[in-house]
Amino acid sequence: MTPGSPPPPPHGTLHTLRTLFPYLWPAGERGLKIRVVAALLCLFAAKGATVYVPVLYKHAVDALSGGAPGAVAVPLGFILAYGAARVLSLLFAELRDALFARVGQHAIRAVGLRIFRHLHGLALRFHLSRQTGGLTRSIERGTKGIQTLLSFLLFNILPTFFELGLVCAVLWKMFDGWLALATGATVALYIAYTLAVTEWRAKFRRQMNETDSEANTKAIESLLNYETVKYFGNEEHEARRYDASLTRYERAAVRSQVSLSVLNIGQAAIISAGLTLVMWMAARGIAQGRHTLGDFVLVNTYLLQLYQPLSFFGFIYREIKQSLIDMERMFELLGQDREIADRPGAAPLRVAGGAVEFRDVRFGYDARRPILKGVSFAIPAGKTVAVVGSSGAGKSTLARLLFRFYDVDSGAILIDGQDIRDVTQASLRAAIGVVPQDTVLFNDTIRYNIGYGRPGASEAEIREAARLAHIDGLIDAMPDGYGTLVGERGLKLSGGEKQRVAIARTLLKRPAIFLFDEATSALDTHTEREIQANLREVSQDRSTLIIAHRLSTVADADEILVLAEGRIVERGRHAQLLARGGLYASLWARQQQSALAAQED
Repeated sequence: MTPGSPPPPPHGTLHTLRTLFPYLWPAGERGLKIRVVAALLCLFAAKGATVYVPVLYKHAVDALSGGAPGAVAVPLGFILAYGAARVLSLLFAELRDALFARVGQHAIRAVGLRIFRHLHGLALRFHLSRQTGGLTRSIERGTKGIQTLLSFLLFNILPTFFELGLVCAVLWKMFDGWLALATGATVALYIAYTLAVTEWRAKFRRQMNETDSEANTKAIESLLNYETVKYFGNEEHEARRYDASLTRYERAAVRSQVSLSVLNIGQAAIISAGLTLVMWMAARGIAQGRHTLGDFVLVNTYLLQLYQPLSFFGFIYREIKQSLIDMERMFELLGQDREIADRPGAAPLRVAGGAVEFRDVRFGYDARRPILKGVSFAIPAGKTVAVVGSSGAGKSTLARLLFRFYDVDSGAILIDGQDIRDVTQASLRAAIGVVPQDTVLFNDTIRYNIGYGRPGASEAEIREAARLAHIDGLIDAMPDGYGTLVGERGLKLSGGEKQRVAIARTLLKRPAIFLFDEATSALDTHTEREIQANLREVSQDRSTLIIAHRLSTVADADEILVLAEGRIVERGRHAQLLARGGLYASLWARQQQSALAAQED
């Protein structure tokens, strides 16, 4: 959590509002606070002018109906004042919106940025289990909900209640308490009915959100895996899965619309009954000589003026309620446990030579199924250690623990004698350069993807990294050179080209430690040998951990570790392990036979 940021909220409307408030009244932002105060003053001034407009109208009508000499000159003054009051009401309302615009947009930006940073701060465990489509929808709806909430709650609901209070006070003073009470009771009944029915309808909105996210997630996942869908001819299967989600959304949407009709009918009945009652009371007062024609016009104008925003109260309250639901889901993301966090007072990693040590490391993604069972080894500064073994032995888990995507259950991982749990994650990851098996590139240019290793690097540095990765000639041969777009996830490049871009990107980062996680396992033999030669060249004199399935790629390592069922069962150089005739020798023989069989085919 960043210093001074609001704490992650529990669930609920009040907690959602409490979480939002610090962004509307941001600490240290004096200019924004002044804007909030000025906007509120304009709000009250606008409503004050609005409430005074019918009073001026009443005086003009009374002057005209009196028929006294010179009466025409008197209402002219009231008419001019009436026009000025309406202009002032509009002017203050527009000033309010203009002043508060920056406050609202700043809040939306601050919330969005905090959630974005928090998501990147969450552990790999969260991102492996997330549903990207549903996650992005939650953030999109939540940030949009902030705008809706500010527009309706601050500039519609609260001003309407303020205006209602002023109107009731004026009616009480100018007429009697019964008329003011009838007006207030009508509004109170209207609001109570709206709240009760809207709360009942909220479950349908939640169902719509859930099914909408589910359908969106399935659609995105299916399109991202387009090739797999085609390989197995499962277009209709995917369509049925998508339609099942759309069907559930359809049912929830229909229920929501039906309940909306129930709400609108009840609101119309309450408003009509209240309007009829109050107008009858005012008309009876005129008939008894207690009120003037201007008073009748005043009451009628007040009611029409007041009920106009109230007629939208149901819609506005629904929008506010929906916005709160959407924001609540978004703010729940801030409550996600980071799992991997810097310890208080964590210092940056001090890299001397880049020596790495795994000391009796035990770990399991699930406590019921341990993966590593007491693994110990060291990578001396500038040396290369390779880890081999069958699938599921725990090889890639070593890489994830070194990069601190997870913390060990027991034991320790040290770099130059420092426990990686005691240093900042940023400094740790800055010291390690990773070339993964599945290189994912951004849908941007080759220049951007290489430069991603160190944002801000110069063009000369990017080209030098490409030269060291032996991809500069290939890039120069492309029509757009370094400006060539690589496509989504780099699909416009071959596997070997993507790996070379990944190597160049890692070289530009200038790490002290290299980590090659099955970096060539998905390539053909010829490309693998070329990439392997690149890796040996760029990793000279740097501590290097190679995780590999193909043993031919690690024959030159300073030490080879054979991992089986979470334990190191053999270790030594290539020739020593072959001479020992153990598991490594067996794996080597098996892979050599497979290679010969492939050549014969």
